[in-house]
Amino acid sequence: MISKKNIVKTVATLGTVAFGVAAATTVANADSVYTVKSGDTLSSISQKFANDNSLVNSIAQDNHIADINKITVGQRLIIKGDHSTQNTQTTNNTASQPAQATANTTAQGQGSTTSYNSGVSGSDAAAKAWIAGRESGGNYGARNGQYIGKYQLSASYLNGDYSAANQERVADQYVASRYGSWTNAQQHWLANGWY
Repeated sequence: MISKKNIVKTVATLGTVAFGVAAATTVANADSVYTVKSGDTLSSISQKFANDNSLVNSIAQDNHIADINKITVGQRLIIKGDHSTQNTQTTNNTASQPAQATANTTAQGQGSTTSYNSGVSGSDAAAKAWIAGRESGGNYGARNGQYIGKYQLSASYLNGDYSAANQERVADQYVASRYGSWTNAQQHWLANGWY
């Protein structure tokens, strides 16, 4: 039996793919990941998701927080879907097409253009874009300590080549070997706050 939730998700996804534009959708029962900011409390986070303090204890329980008065800046909290009513922004005009990255690289001292076609499409392309948005805002130049680029890959994985094409290639290899698909990687991210 097809649930009303799945119909809403399917219609929203098809609308986004068909028109190739950014679409804002409200998805009931979809888990959210919230990153704690300076000044946040569980009470203020509950206000953002439920417009009251009713979620304080469930957020604490879902995230294994022993003291509801102690959260840290940068901590990622899972907000269970049955509580989340926030709008999610989806921007993916290539969900039905293979993802492609083109970058200038240096080959043996001479400049050349290299492109990489990842072959990721459909829900995997959407999951890949979602992860990139969460990790770096889609920025190939993003840095966070040893983590670099659009997918926040360890510098050791990239072997000194930080080009967009190499970031795409290495990210696809990493996800394929660790999770099997970008969709599985997204599910892991939702459950753990990282992939």
